Amino acid sequence: MKIILLSDIENLGESGDVIAVKPGYARNKLIPQGLALRASNRNIAVANENKRVATSKLERENQALNVLAKKLSKVEITIEVKVGDEEKMFGSITSKDIHKELIDKGFEIEKNRISIEEPIKALGIYHINVKISKDITSDVKLYVIKG
Repeated sequence: MKIILLSDIENLGESGDVIAVKPGYARNKLIPQGLALRASNRNIAVANENKRVATSKLERENQALNVLAKKLSKVEITIEVKVGDEEKMFGSITSKDIHKELIDKGFEIEKNRISIEEPIKALGIYHINVKISKDITSDVKLYVIKG
């Protein structure tokens, strides 16, 4: 039985794809749960139009995210920390601290998009990876200096 997927389903396909599945799977699971429609000529035309609109929307969003990534790659953050003997820091710098600095610079990025392998516990220059979307990342330069 040919069906049109209404949402992405792992191991089957993406939204808008026309695929063939066993009739029982389509009648008992996919169609009742609203995950698929029967593949009639009218439904195929509607699905193709929806897929075209979604593709153009995704392209516009990716262009905007690429612009944001370029802006972020030029950003430099400086964080002053208190240090003790032998230039040893009190505490550490986490993604929360970097998130606060990015917001102060005017970038609205979710805290979980900032990836640090482990908290920063030494003075120096670091490159922080910021994941903007699924496949777009940017690099922010972080200076940790004595305050």
